[in-house]
Amino acid sequence: MGGAVSRRVYSGKEDTACGESLFRRVADRLCRQPTGSSTDVFCVTPEEVREICVTAQQTLLGDETMVDVSAPAVVVGDLHGQFSDLLLVFSRCGHPGERPAQRYVFLGDYVDRGMNSLETLVLLLVYKILYPRQVYLLRGNHECASINIVYGFYEECKRRARVNGDIDSGTRVWKQFLGVFSCLPVAALISKKIFCVHGGLSPDLEDIGMLRAIKRPAELPEEGVLVDVLWSDPMTPEEAQLAARTGEHWLPNDRGVSFVFDQYVLKRFLERNGLDLVCRGHMVVEEGYEFFGEMGLVTVFSAPRYSGQFDNLGAVLVIAENLVCSFESFE
Repeated sequence: MGGAVSRRVYSGKEDTACGESLFRRVADRLCRQPTGSSTDVFCVTPEEVREICVTAQQTLLGDETMVDVSAPAVVVGDLHGQFSDLLLVFSRCGHPGERPAQRYVFLGDYVDRGMNSLETLVLLLVYKILYPRQVYLLRGNHECASINIVYGFYEECKRRARVNGDIDSGTRVWKQFLGVFSCLPVAALISKKIFCVHGGLSPDLEDIGMLRAIKRPAELPEEGVLVDVLWSDPMTPEEAQLAARTGEHWLPNDRGVSFVFDQYVLKRFLERNGLDLVCRGHMVVEEGYEFFGEMGLVTVFSAPRYSGQFDNLGAVLVIAENLVCSFESFE
C-alpha cells in the first residue's frame, strides 16, 4: 500500500465500453438481490471487486482522516453484514443520489456476524465511489484483519467469492478489502457540532484536530488514539460506581482493548472542542439508540435482531439542516 495510491475521485463519467458505468451496474444488481438469505455465490465478480477496491481506495484517500460533513445528514450505526437492513435504511431515508442535499455517515462495522457482509460492504463502497460528497464511510473495529478473520468475513470471502472452487481466489478478494479498510477515515464532524466515531474517546485525544494528522493507509497499532476511537466505550453504571470510588475517569475496557470513560471525560471533551454531541456505534442497544452523559453522547446501532441472538431494534440518527436530531427506528 503506502502513499503511492493516487488520490483520484471517480467522476461518474468513466463508463465501460458499453456506455454503462460498472459501478452503477453493480449497485443495481445488488439492490435487486433477494434479501433475507445468503447464496453460495456472490453476485459480483472478482474482476469487478478488484476495480471497486482500487477505485474506493483512491476515493477514500481523497477524504481527510476526520471528514467535515454538512447537515442534513443520516448517521448509520453498525450493520454487521445485515444487508436487508441496509436496504431498509435506504428505503426509509432515500438511496444516495435521490436527495442531493442529504449526506450519509456510516459509523463502521460493515462486516462480520451477518450473512451478507460482501453485499453490505460492496454496495457501500460503490455508493461512496458514485457519490463521494454524499456518502462517508468510517472505520470500525471490525474493519481490521485480526478481527474479521475470526468473526466471519474471512470465511465468507473464501466461501462465496471464490472462483471454480479455488479457495485462494476468495482469500485474494479478502485481502483486497483489507486494503480498502486501511484507507477508511476514522471520524466525521457534522456542521462543526456533532462528532461521529465508531467507538469513543481516548485519553490521548484532547483536540479532535489531532485526528486530521493521522496518515492513511493505516494499520491498527496495539494502543493509542487510533485504537481508542475504534474500541472505547462509555462506562456502564456499575463501572461508573467503581470509578467514583477510586477517583478514576478511565478504566480498562472489559473487551480487552482500550478503555471506558465516564461522564466527566465526555463533558470536558465536548466543552474543549465546542461540540454538542458525540455519536458512536460499537454497542448493541435495545431501542437502536441510547443516550449517555446528560444526552452528550448517543450510541446508534442499525442492525435489528442483531446476529439472530438479540431482540433489539435498529435505528439511524437523522440530523436536520438546523441540527435538530431525531431517530428512525425499525425492527
